Amino acid sequence: MLCAEIMRRPTATIILPAMGCLSMLSASGLSAQQYPTKAVRLILPYAAGGGADIFARIIGQKLSVALGQQVIIDNRVGAGGNIGAAFAAKAAPDGYTLLFLPQPLAVNASLYSNLTFDLAKDFLPITLMGSTPLILIVHPSLPVRNLKELVALAKLRPGQLYYSSSGNGGSPHLAAHLFSSMAGINVVHVPHRGNTEATTGVLSGQTQFMFSPINAVAPQVKAGRLRALAITSAKRAAPAPELPTLAESGLPGYVVDVWYSAVAPAGTPREVIARLHAEILKVLNMPDVKEQVSSQGTELISCTPEELAAFLRAELAKWGKVVKETGVRID
Repeated sequence: MLCAEIMRRPTATIILPAMGCLSMLSASGLSAQQYPTKAVRLILPYAAGGGADIFARIIGQKLSVALGQQVIIDNRVGAGGNIGAAFAAKAAPDGYTLLFLPQPLAVNASLYSNLTFDLAKDFLPITLMGSTPLILIVHPSLPVRNLKELVALAKLRPGQLYYSSSGNGGSPHLAAHLFSSMAGINVVHVPHRGNTEATTGVLSGQTQFMFSPINAVAPQVKAGRLRALAITSAKRAAPAPELPTLAESGLPGYVVDVWYSAVAPAGTPREVIARLHAEILKVLNMPDVKEQVSSQGTELISCTPEELAAFLRAELAKWGKVVKETGVRID
């Protein structure tokens, strides 16, 4: 998928004042041929073993070969990803410390009032790398087979349907809020400590539905313990091509993707950004990389730094609006 295609989506058209990040590119004399001369650290703001970590390690392994230097995945965990991002923001702008920037950090910009970094000022965009949709699932006892029936039931029983989430302010929570807001329904949020606990809430019947990463609930859906209604991406996903999108199911313009991108500290030389961009795109075009990540429900994305800058502005605006509507704050 091209980043330009993402920018044409109706949900990604709100643009903030320009970040000015592209103008901060250093006019260093360092050539792309000279870089790198030592190992490169890719800061991952999440724990090892999760979907983001698996994706980062697939990309990092191939990028090590492309750059001729080891790319070390450095897991810096805590505060919803903010600890890792703050560490990367303060790193030397020399191309040897990069940040694996996932979608939740764009949400955190509005969730937290005491952040020590600014996504719009402290980083230079390199490229989007991948996008993973969420899946809308319901308890099998709920008498609905598609999105329109769920919306109709919620309108018939306002305030009586409950949905699980992995926690306040997380992607599943805000995806559900965006859904309820666009559908004009009144449903009740039940936050949990993580996606596993949230899924258990639906499986037990404590809650009636939730939005979840597709791979996290695929076994339960296959076994019939959960029913899948729709996918949150702009188009149908390869792991579940039979599932319609929310947009084609009656909510035009609805798109929520948990995306992954690469950025560098502000001030990183333009030659280094260009080299990293070129090498990452080569990795993303490798057939074996596509095969590995598509099996996890992730779609690879190619993107210019300029397109990523515009995309990040749109995401900051979009999720800032959703966070404001929910009233959620985490400090």
